[in-house]
Parts: sequence; C-alpha cells; structure tokens
Amino acid sequence: MATVGIQRTLFAALKLLTVLLALVLMIVVITTLTFPSYQTSPPECKTTDPDFIPADEERLARFSSAIQFQTVSYERGVGTPQELLKFVRFIQDGFPTIHSSPLVRREVVGNYSLLYRVEGSDGSLEPYMLASHLDVVPITQETDWEAPPFSGQVRDGYIYGRGTLDDKHNVMGSLEAVEFLLSRGHEPKRTLYLAFGHDEEIGGHFGAKVISDVLTQRGEKIAFILDEGTPVGDGLMPGVDKLVALVSVAEKGFLQLRLEVKEEGGHASMPRSESAIGILSRAISKLEDNPHPNLFGTGPEMRTLEYVATEMTLPYRILTANLWLFSPLVAWVYARKPQTNAFARTTTAVTRFNAGVKDNVISPEAVAVIDHRIHPMSSVEEVMEHDLKVINDPRVKINVINSLEPAPTSPYGKDSPTYMLLQETIQQIYPDALVTPTFMIANTDTRHYWNLSSAIYRFNPCVMTPSDLPRFHGLNERISVRDYERVMNFYYHLIVNMDKPLEVKRHVHDEDL
Repeated sequence: MATVGIQRTLFAALKLLTVLLALVLMIVVITTLTFPSYQTSPPECKTTDPDFIPADEERLARFSSAIQFQTVSYERGVGTPQELLKFVRFIQDGFPTIHSSPLVRREVVGNYSLLYRVEGSDGSLEPYMLASHLDVVPITQETDWEAPPFSGQVRDGYIYGRGTLDDKHNVMGSLEAVEFLLSRGHEPKRTLYLAFGHDEEIGGHFGAKVISDVLTQRGEKIAFILDEGTPVGDGLMPGVDKLVALVSVAEKGFLQLRLEVKEEGGHASMPRSESAIGILSRAISKLEDNPHPNLFGTGPEMRTLEYVATEMTLPYRILTANLWLFSPLVAWVYARKPQTNAFARTTTAVTRFNAGVKDNVISPEAVAVIDHRIHPMSSVEEVMEHDLKVINDPRVKINVINSLEPAPTSPYGKDSPTYMLLQETIQQIYPDALVTPTFMIANTDTRHYWNLSSAIYRFNPCVMTPSDLPRFHGLNERISVRDYERVMNFYYHLIVNMDKPLEVKRHVHDEDL
C-alpha cells in the first residue's frame, strides 16, 4: 500500500509539473507573439527633398580641411594649442552665415573651446545643446595608414584621417546644419547651444568643464544634451539583420586604484616565505578570480535587447521577449565574452605591475594599478567594498588614483519626449534602422554636464560594422561620404524637430511648415 501511495504521489507531482511546463510554454509563446514594438515610422528624409543637405564638393572640402588640423591631446594640460587656434579660426572663416547672423553669439571658452548660442524666438522653451569636441588622440603606426592620417583624403567613397569618427564629423556636421538652416532664413523657435570642447580626449577639464561652469553661472537649464556616443551598428547585435541605432542613455563610471605592498627585501639567496611580489600577485589573482556581480537586467542593457526583440530571428526573439524567464541564461552568456561582459558588470583590468630592480635582489616593494569600469547600477563605494572584501589582506595598501561615479540614467522609451524625438530623427535619416537604448562603457565630456540637464544622450549618427570599431583611436580612421552626408542631415532634422514643444513629434519639410 505504501508503494502504491508513493507512486500516486509521484504521478500527481509529474502531472502537476507537466501542467506547469505547458503553462510556462504557453506564456512564452504568447509573449513572443504579442511582444510590443518600440519602433516608429516617421517620414523619411529623401535626397530629393528641398531641405536635404548634399555632401557636395564645397562641404567635403571643408570637412577635409578640418581633418588636416593636428589638434592632438597628449595628456592633461599637454596638447597642440597652435593647431587648436588655427582650427578655431578656420571654423570662423568657413561658416560666414553663422558668424554674421544676429541670432548667433560665439564665445571662446577656456582659451580654445567654442560655445555658440543660436537664439530662439520663443523664450518660454528651454534651450538644448549639441556637444562635440575639437581634439583628437595621437597617431600610432603612421606608416601603416592607407592615407596620411591628417590628410582628410577622399578615397573610394571614404574620408580618411584622425577625427573623421572621433569627433570632427560631429563638429563640422552640426555647423553645416546650422549654416544651412540660417542661410535659408529659418529662425529657430528654441534656443540652441553648440558646445565644442578642446580636450575631451584627456578628460575635458579645461574645455567642457569650463563650458559647464559658464552655463551654470548663468543659471541655464538645458532641455536635453546630445554628445558623441554609440553608433548605428551594422552586424553589432546578434540575431538582428537590420541596422541598430544605439543611443546611450548612461555611462559607466570608473575607479582607478593603486595597490602597494612593502616587505623586507634582501639577497635572492635567502628568501623569506613571502615576498612583496607574491603577496600582491595573490591579491590580484583574487580580484580576477572573483569578478564583480553580474548586474544584467538591472540597467539599460536589458532594454537594449527588448527594444529590438520583434525584429530578431526566432530563437533570439524567444529569449529577449521572455527575459522574465531567460535573463539568468542571457546574463551567463553575456559573461562569456569580454565585449558583452563589459555590459553586464563592473569590470576589473590590471593595467600596470611594477616590482624589482635586479635579478638577484628580492624587491621590497610591488605596485599595481587596477582599472575598474563601473556598471551604471553600481557605485564607487560598492566597488571599493568588494575589492577590500576579496583581497582581505591588510598588507596590501589600496589608494584611489581617480574615480567617477556612473552617469545618471537619462529617461528613455515612449514616455520620454526627448528620447522619442531623438529616435524619430534617427529613423528619418536611417528609415530601416531600429533604435534602442544602451550605455557607454567609455566616458565622454557629458560627465561635466550632469548638472545642466537630466536628459543627456550619446549617439554617433553614422554606420559602423565590427571591422570599423578598431578604427576608433586606431589605424585608418575614416567615414564614408554617404555617412557624413547623413551626419549633416541628422543634425538639421534634429534642429527643425526642436522647433515644437517637447512631445512626440515628427519632422515636416519646408513646404509643410
């Protein structure tokens, strides 16, 4: 009888489990089939439109000339001031309508940075700001470039040179848009700022920070800020065949730590049981063996997938439409590769290790530098607590070299008029692209603008493939002529769209105004 009872209990449990699995499967199927789309379909801006900005010979020549200024930032306080001055003068000479318009006020800030105010006709509307930077990173392996790195040479439909992607295309593209707008006699309703820092590549302390201080002293509050950021990806997201425009609504923070151990040194023939190098090596091994928690699903990275779920191939769509069930699996997959792991957690990188002076001498000191990039849902304090707990050795002295909290997450989605305006503008220029929020794993000048606006976005309005990514700060930086044309038209459409109150809106062409 007891055996029969056990069998009945097992059968009932199996039956219940079958029902539950069927129910879960049904929910997964229904959710997959009914998952909402987050995309919009605004009117496409066409090359035949009367307000289309072509990448004609004159505009390409200006952009090419901009690349030729070697505005290199080397380290904090060390740059190329004469090149910056020449570039600033070139901008003033190259855009005569902007610099002669009574609507425009131009200021040189921090000696080399530029701040433009384009006055709007409706003072009740909060201004907005388009930000970029004038400086570039140094050149390495110059002889390996396909075209000289400061030539601005046009070859096979591409403009080559340092700054074509980071970030002179945005500087020149936004200026071309304003020049075109004003030359057509258009007076914007909403005041626009153009902010061009000169030292973003080394922290923006003398450029963007000074711009922020100026605007803060004037009591300005900015409706939204757009700066450089993530691109329109082609093949950057598995399971999606379309272009995906990645709009960063946050940035990782960082924490750089100096780890130091001091122990008794001496001759290598009489070693102690532990050395400074050994103690520090074990501490570093502990940090690498005990990564920071996987935070997938707590920040924008979860929405990155959900916002394109309806356009994914079926296996990916099932996963992303049902992250309520599959997020642990996706989190595990993210942790397997460095590129995706960076979006799932605070990362730990050992960037320096120094010890020893002679082959037969036991070093009395060992020093290492750890670079953490902090997930938007974590903090500097949490990272420090984790490291101290993991190392758990008072002999390892930990000092902070530099730190920055993660950026506040800006509003996004259909309830955010600023995000939706940006999304619709992108889809006017890239009508076949999907738009999704994400966050930057690197940092931009926006760190200095947090106090000016709660809606800060980071976006690079040009297409990039996986093979293009190494061109950032690397060899053969380039942008296609077609993409530069899109950059100009993106900024123009954004400015025109901002003529209305911040609500979900669509751009109309001049004949409809």
